[in-house]
Amino acid sequence: MSSELQELLKYSEQDAVNKLLNDVVDKLRRGHYTSEGLSGDTLDTVVDAVKSFTEQQVGLKKKLTRIGSALSAERNLDALLEMIVVEAMNFTNADGGTLYIKTHDEKGIAFKILQTRSLNFKMGGTSGKAIPFPPVKLFKDDGSRNEQQVSAHVALSGKTVNIPDVYEVEGFDFQGTKAFDKNTGYRSKSMMVVAMRNHEDEIIGVLQLLNATDTGGNVIAFSSDYQELIESLASQAAVAITNTQLIHDLSALLDSFIQVIASAIDEKSPYTGGHIRRVAELTQEIARGLSNSNEEKWQPFVMNEDEHNELRIAGWMHDIGKITTPEYVVDKATKLETIYDRINTVLAKFEIFKRELELEHLKQIQKLSSSRAKDKKAKIAQLEKEFADRLKQVDDDASFIKVSNIGGEFMEQGKIDRLMKIAEQKIKMEGNELPLLTENEVHNLSIKRGTLTDDERIVIQNHVVLTIKMLQKLPWPKKLSRVTEWAGGHHEKLDGTGYPNGLKAEQLSTPARIMAVADIFEALTAADRPYKPGKKISECIKILLFMVKDNHIDKDIVDFFIKSGMAQEYAKRELKDYQLDTFTYDGKEYDCRK
Repeated sequence: MSSELQELLKYSEQDAVNKLLNDVVDKLRRGHYTSEGLSGDTLDTVVDAVKSFTEQQVGLKKKLTRIGSALSAERNLDALLEMIVVEAMNFTNADGGTLYIKTHDEKGIAFKILQTRSLNFKMGGTSGKAIPFPPVKLFKDDGSRNEQQVSAHVALSGKTVNIPDVYEVEGFDFQGTKAFDKNTGYRSKSMMVVAMRNHEDEIIGVLQLLNATDTGGNVIAFSSDYQELIESLASQAAVAITNTQLIHDLSALLDSFIQVIASAIDEKSPYTGGHIRRVAELTQEIARGLSNSNEEKWQPFVMNEDEHNELRIAGWMHDIGKITTPEYVVDKATKLETIYDRINTVLAKFEIFKRELELEHLKQIQKLSSSRAKDKKAKIAQLEKEFADRLKQVDDDASFIKVSNIGGEFMEQGKIDRLMKIAEQKIKMEGNELPLLTENEVHNLSIKRGTLTDDERIVIQNHVVLTIKMLQKLPWPKKLSRVTEWAGGHHEKLDGTGYPNGLKAEQLSTPARIMAVADIFEALTAADRPYKPGKKISECIKILLFMVKDNHIDKDIVDFFIKSGMAQEYAKRELKDYQLDTFTYDGKEYDCRK
């Protein structure tokens, strides 16, 4: 090795190249064209050094570009932060790295990544090990700036600090570093601390590298060349972090918005609120189970995390249209309920009717008593019997009305005919003779099944139309483009008799079919509805089987839901004790009581 080359090894590569070129230029200017002035060894050294330096710079720039692309593509914040530290350590051949991010109140910088390769030490990021250290304070208790700790100083000033040996520097407090060395036998020496500035020139964190090493493993100072590269990397990293946090914040905002909507519906009706949560969770469970299933029929059905998130949001939004549905319809527990249950008003009219009958009876008794009829006592006895029978009939009619109002049983035509006959009776109110039951009361009490009239059922069903309209107005990103389709299809049926669009099997995606099963099963098992008690699990399974037979819901999904044990797990988690019993499905008995 020439003496010139040995001398150059004392410098960084860029400084060495600059020195060689300056020497050549100087000799050329002085006319030293001879071999004495510009030797062949010198030329070879210059060429080799320039070639090596150029190749290294091109390689570093390519690597920096590649890293920038990787940072921009990473959406997992923990993985992103770890990548920044690892790549910065690789760039500088550093043994250790620490990354801090400013706290929300901007009064400190919190530890996010800690790594020391020679000690095989990793905390934070994807390591699964939490960092127990509190954030570094940027300001002291008296409000003054914390300039003693190097990471705080850089976070406040934005200026890079490059220290050859932390044990020989003044102005910074490295007691914590020295204590770490003492406990581990490590020797912290060179350190470079760089501020991370995003595209808005805001300092969002600090990157700290420790103990740069040469090819022989010896600790050296961080060169000025690497300092510029790390500053560039830190800037790219800050932009990537800001973008990732923005995406996370927007996602959190969307989730919060969904929760607020669900809470608003919950405030209108606690029954609907519980329904939304349960359907959303059950839909996700079934979808994940099918996606992970080893059954041959479900191999084509695969959902990635973005699609699971899309279905999760659809589940939470599937009843958003109910926010416009009147409470008296959503919560209609009896046939006569509107703002309140009108059964008491009807029963009050029966009491008035009885008083009128009693008054008329007393008038007849008085008239008969004052007459001179020979069989007066017998006639009075007959009137008393007739009056007692009439009162008994009125009480029976009132009881019949009370039972009819519940809506728990099928209303046969004979019962409707009896209702009409009762309604024909007249009472006097405010001097007017009126029917015992109004037209609206008769209309509601004549409901054959459930508590809703046809008009009210249309109002309930219209919530799906409103759900679709509301969701279509939102500018969904590409990864959430099917939320409207999946949320709006939970009342469709495979045979095309569902609503609102009457879609048939070939038009319904698997996620929409899953949500339909979840929605029906939740409604059947729910014990918090105002209009019915919760059915036993065995009854619910029978109804599901009828719906499968009628080609309303997907048989394969129902099979998986029950045979996988999801139905039993859901029942044990969400149902009341009295609802848990045994049932038989496809020849196998399932016991939900265990």
